[in-house]
Amino acid sequence: MSKKAWIIFATVCIVLLGGLVYLSSKDRVNVSDIDAAKVQKGDERSGNIADRVYGKADSKVVLIEYGDFQCPGCGAAFTTVTSLKEKYKDQLAFVFRNFPLASIHPNARAAAAAAEAAGLQNKYWEMHDKLYENQNSWGSVASNERTNVFAVYAQELGLNVDRFKTDLAGEAVNKKINFDQALGKKLGVSATPTFYLNDKRLDSIQAADGGVDPDKLEKAITDALKQAGVELPKE
Repeated sequence: MSKKAWIIFATVCIVLLGGLVYLSSKDRVNVSDIDAAKVQKGDERSGNIADRVYGKADSKVVLIEYGDFQCPGCGAAFTTVTSLKEKYKDQLAFVFRNFPLASIHPNARAAAAAAEAAGLQNKYWEMHDKLYENQNSWGSVASNERTNVFAVYAQELGLNVDRFKTDLAGEAVNKKINFDQALGKKLGVSATPTFYLNDKRLDSIQAADGGVDPDKLEKAITDALKQAGVELPKE
């Protein structure tokens, strides 16, 4: 190969390598300055979308779930988490952060986008619940069908469906999902569901079905509330 040909070849390789580096890093979010244990107020990095909080947003005790809407374990944990977040809603801040494992759950990121798009019309938790309640219905649909499925859910929730479809592919929703994932990766999250109670990772609450043990999770919550001096709800 001539010197000129080698130069051309090397140039092409550099351009291709640069493109690959760009594609792999373009959605990367710098969260080095963020305390992932705290409720996030939202900034440009998250598309100006704050953490999705259920319950007492300014609580001293924050339970964070890094979840994947298509994950069977998250689906198994859903009933337990729903019950406890409702029971302690006046004492506890429950935060759900998106951590779609798209390599094994091809519809997970689209479902996360559906929840976030619904949240832009103040129906985040309604869509969150509907996605888990219908996980077996939408989890296996083809990629060209899922938008229509989620649009039906949006209609059932009384959303502006045209706006919902636009927001699904919008920059704000995409940034929010990337931001949540970056926070999870900062903490070393690699599987779902993963729970943090304030800054403590709850590894001992997992149940045999991949969900969570309700008694262990509730004890962790009540212990944290007591330690923080928060009065428990009356039975």
